[in-house]
Amino acid sequence: MQKNIIISLIISIILVGGTLYFVFGGTTSSSDEVAQSRNVEMRDGVQYVTVIAKGGYSPRVMEIKGGLPTKLVVKTDGTYDCSASLVIRSVGFQKILQSTGEEVIDLGIPKSGDKVQGVCGMGMYNFQVKVS
Repeated sequence: MQKNIIISLIISIILVGGTLYFVFGGTTSSSDEVAQSRNVEMRDGVQYVTVIAKGGYSPRVMEIKGGLPTKLVVKTDGTYDCSASLVIRSVGFQKILQSTGEEVIDLGIPKSGDKVQGVCGMGMYNFQVKVS
């Protein structure tokens, strides 16, 4: 009898721990925000924001500063899924990317409050660049 109680207690702890992991594991923490900010850099007065296209887009949400010349760098590495077919309507960009390489897209000078939305050709994957 006592063995059954111990086993039930262990299973309950595992279930509660797993539930907490899935509930709180997907929220954005400060370390996630720092990781996202690493994909934005300034070079020669131009703001570059980098997105990886493979099985979707990573990161999915980025934040950049407004009022600066901005270029989006989309990197692929053996990308053969629909994320290689990229559409960014706000800048009139539509292209099937090379399976491995980089595509640099001029976003102009976005204004604070703007949002640049990228989506794959099938509409399955997307990303967003928020301008602050």
